[in-house]
Amino acid sequence: MSELKNFNIIKINFKGGIIQPAGLYNVLLAAEKSRLLYARFGLRQQFLLDVGIEEITNLSAELDSLGIHYEINSEESPNIISSYPAEEVFINDTWLTEAIYKDVFAAITFTHRLKINISDSNQSFTPLLTGNINWVASPSEINFWHLFIRFPKTNIIYEWKNIVHTKDLPALSQNIEETIFQYKDTFYDNELANGDELFELIKKESVQTKPFATPLSLPPYKLPYYEGLNRYGNKYWLGIYRRDELFSIKFLKEVCLLCMNTGSEQLCSTPWKTIIIKGIEERNRKEWNNLLDKFQINVRHAANELNFQVEDNNIEALKLKQHLVKYLNDDDTRTFGICIGIKTKKKTEVFSSILVKRKPLIKIGRLEFFHLYDILCAKDYNPNERTDFIFSSNNPKMVLAEQLRRAVLSYYRFPEERSEERLAATDEQGFMLAD
Repeated sequence: MSELKNFNIIKINFKGGIIQPAGLYNVLLAAEKSRLLYARFGLRQQFLLDVGIEEITNLSAELDSLGIHYEINSEESPNIISSYPAEEVFINDTWLTEAIYKDVFAAITFTHRLKINISDSNQSFTPLLTGNINWVASPSEINFWHLFIRFPKTNIIYEWKNIVHTKDLPALSQNIEETIFQYKDTFYDNELANGDELFELIKKESVQTKPFATPLSLPPYKLPYYEGLNRYGNKYWLGIYRRDELFSIKFLKEVCLLCMNTGSEQLCSTPWKTIIIKGIEERNRKEWNNLLDKFQINVRHAANELNFQVEDNNIEALKLKQHLVKYLNDDDTRTFGICIGIKTKKKTEVFSSILVKRKPLIKIGRLEFFHLYDILCAKDYNPNERTDFIFSSNNPKMVLAEQLRRAVLSYYRFPEERSEERLAATDEQGFMLAD
């Protein structure tokens, strides 16, 4: 993993989590030439390779020859994340089709530095507001989108005054980003950032908009079971999760080949660091099952393991997840419908109903000693909202798992509770959306 010394992280963006199997296959061949055995997927649906320093030059040259855009040890241009992987599988009765997603992605040609999310409002599989520029499809107005700005390095959310036509998403996204950076002191890492000020600065003459009657209501959150071979309509989709987040390159190569050979070329990465293959025909089910058998891929993990969100490139957070999952499994705790996040670094993106947040008891410069943990819950346990209350604070690791179990039980026991005793979120506690 990337936290090991002498490793570099190569990041490749696949817009919206849509992966062309032929393109990924060529990347995997290049990685194999550099003696890599495994690959990973990130929270923003990006493709990640941990590369030894002795191989970074060779692999970079291979990717350059393929015309692949990539970054090394940086996140200058974050991937666009989208709800496309859930389209048809978890989303029904919507005007937002595969063709519209792809048209929008193709039209976003500028190199953006802010995070962009493009989501259907009728789903809870992918996060709506973890970006800086968050487009959410209107549930009632065809081809129009609600826009939510989360000012960079803050938890300030501003809902745009108008809904915007699909054709104007790319240009308006670029205009907003350029304006934020032009007035960086005002809108970047500023807890006093004002959305109305930004709205007035944006050129709107050529943008097709219309007013909305009421602000968009965020959908209730229920995390679907996103693993296994499952039927939808007259086809199947296959979701694959890996406990250690590592996908064998040999396995991914065969996934790409089988996609191409059977016409099931809807290969997607998800914000759960997994992959989904859509459009599998009945006649090809046996081939996909045989592939799972060949590589001993288990596709029936417990929900209380699948429900976690862990920071990218973080071995310590992954180990903590495994510790907590074991406790929840041993207790047979039900966690269906919610997601649990682990946050060990300041201002990282963690999407969660219940958050385990690590903090140092002693800090000297960049060194941290003796950690404690807070458990925080989102408003209505909806991870698209911000912190609503602190469930438990200053927990040593020895009691953390039990405190987490109790927080999960609170979700089931008091689904309608809106206690006045809940604490308002502070800047430090606004964990859901901070960069």
